[in-house]
Amino acid sequence: MRVKKKSILLADDSTTNLALVNALLSNTYTLYTAINGARMLNLLKNIRPDLILLDIEMPIMNGYEVLEQLKSNDDTADIPVIFLTAHNPEENEQQDIPPGAVGYITKPFVTQHLLSSIEQALIGQSC
Repeated sequence: MRVKKKSILLADDSTTNLALVNALLSNTYTLYTAINGARMLNLLKNIRPDLILLDIEMPIMNGYEVLEQLKSNDDTADIPVIFLTAHNPEENEQQDIPPGAVGYITKPFVTQHLLSSIEQALIGQSC
């Protein structure tokens, strides 16, 4: 019996970051990508990922705005979100992880930290 891969939706405006994360995760997870938050929200009309990796600084709609929309929609409110961003929480106005997110990973990221954070989020623990 074949086990279905968990799915991850990554929204990042950098094609380099999309390619890097795709290379790291595509053997283990089904990965969907979006080049900005608006496209990511549009993708959610057709897919239901197990986890969302979300950049903060994106054109059209930033990660905080996307998170707010995700959490205000009953269909997407329970999808765990990890911010994967160049923002450092200590340097940002918001000192803590925004409500609704389960983790905050700064770029450049350590591969093992990303992988363990994903695993923790998928089993329901914050990272």
